[in-house]
Amino acid sequence: MRYSQLLLPTTKETPSEAEVVSHQLLVRGGFIRKLTSGMYTYLPLGFRALQKVIGIVREEMNRAGAQEILMPMVQPGDLWQESGRWKKYGPELLRFRDRHDRDYCLGPTHEEVVTDIARRELQSYRQLPINLYQIQTKFRDEIRPRFGLMRGREFVMKDAYSFDVDDAGASRSYEIMHRAYSRIFARCGLEFRAVEADTGTIGGSYSHEFMVLAETGEDTLVICDACAYAANVEKAAIVPLDEAAPDGAQQALARVATPGMKQVDKVAECLKVRPSDVIKTMIYLADGKPVAALVRGDREVQTVKLKNLLDANEVEALTEEQVWQQTRLPVGYLGPMDLDITVVADQEVMRMVDAVAGANEKGFHCTGVNPGRDFQPDVVGDLRQIAADDRCPVCGGSLRLKEGIEVGHIFKLGTNYSEAMAATFQDSDGQEKPFIMGCYGIGVSRVVAAAIEQNHDAKGIIFPVPLAPFQVIVLNLGPKDETFCRVAEGLYNDLRAQGLDVLYDDRDERPGSKFNDADLLGIPFRLTVGKTYEKEGKVELRSRRTGETELLPLDGAVAHIAGLVWQALA
Repeated sequence: MRYSQLLLPTTKETPSEAEVVSHQLLVRGGFIRKLTSGMYTYLPLGFRALQKVIGIVREEMNRAGAQEILMPMVQPGDLWQESGRWKKYGPELLRFRDRHDRDYCLGPTHEEVVTDIARRELQSYRQLPINLYQIQTKFRDEIRPRFGLMRGREFVMKDAYSFDVDDAGASRSYEIMHRAYSRIFARCGLEFRAVEADTGTIGGSYSHEFMVLAETGEDTLVICDACAYAANVEKAAIVPLDEAAPDGAQQALARVATPGMKQVDKVAECLKVRPSDVIKTMIYLADGKPVAALVRGDREVQTVKLKNLLDANEVEALTEEQVWQQTRLPVGYLGPMDLDITVVADQEVMRMVDAVAGANEKGFHCTGVNPGRDFQPDVVGDLRQIAADDRCPVCGGSLRLKEGIEVGHIFKLGTNYSEAMAATFQDSDGQEKPFIMGCYGIGVSRVVAAAIEQNHDAKGIIFPVPLAPFQVIVLNLGPKDETFCRVAEGLYNDLRAQGLDVLYDDRDERPGSKFNDADLLGIPFRLTVGKTYEKEGKVELRSRRTGETELLPLDGAVAHIAGLVWQALA
């Protein structure tokens, strides 16, 4: 492609709303343009990068035996009513009615639609296992779209769905997809980890997220230094504690004045105890009903764990005003005694002796608080967020917390959808059984952004070769010089003849502008026809990643560059 003919509106200005590097560089490099909140147009360079990801995904899905289909983006509401997700999914599901007053939605995912296909088209165990996938635009009405392609409302996704006759077959399908995903992200040139994760609104019993490691990641990962354990903090298990509380003399429950002391650290200082001796009581709204969550004063509630312990669809933290409206209790002085709402306690709380807790009266706390004697929670379990000083739940080793960007998620769905939607097949004994399902997603457009978050410098993007919209850029520094034009044109055509994607910068621009644009765009190899050719008959090859340059004789330059590209793609 000739630069002079390409729609490539680069800019030096960083958009004010762009908070992360990938968003900044994708806009500055002319890859995308914003249409409205969370929705972007892919300009030619952005679309080429997107197609590179799609190509890798498609190859590996086909290699794994999956079959590509394409399902409608608009889905009838009655399918979601059947599965039970019409209300459960929440406001991210964009619902609307057609002219006949029938419910529809824009698909954020396609479990219902593909299950409907299965129940219509798959009748016998002889047709199983099968894995169907598509690469398609999705829509989720995010409450706060941000970070460009990282969290938009409209995005490109690969979603796959497996159907098996039994759990053993479903586990094999899951493992096949796990290996396929590992190949996909390795081929994309990304540093990633597969981590245990919560199943969220998709449902199911087991899942893994594939995370690209990057400082700007929205998710925090827990990684063991001694074994292969890795998990999202939402899922990371705390090493189970003994059920029995440790022995210790129990004080009498006493009410003490703590005026103006609403924070744990101030209460602990005043009463000369440690923050870990304080029971922190937090009020949440779970499916519209207030619940109290108890953790140690030096811990934090993990809301996903709270939601799972309550088997709730939605859990949200309340403001101080909302807590008062719901409970008539003062924030900062909340305690677990005599509450008439559901109380959920972390397992650690049940081991506390002679603790401090709020007295449920402004300006007062209680000392000598002992679980079991002074209060009895309705639910006890793993409620708190894991910390760096916790131990690995598998091997007891030390843990590290790392930031990551979710680019893929695989789920064991079991019979959640097939039973709800009466999707069955006939087994070898002639019995009707529900399909055992799995689902497997990749945020294709997010992969492009994640690759940039992991691969950039002060000058711009550093694309991994497999994802680069162009693998080589040929710079002609003398566009008005007949000899320079002849050499540059020849290199451009010969490199394309080798099967490479080449951008030819034939613009009449200053050399500095051409160099800066090439760095901004992140094209892996820059081949320059300039003064070196005029003086020595050689062209300059520069690696965008390493910054190393080498001078190549014209004869053999094309073969050398092609070899570098094919090696990077191998």
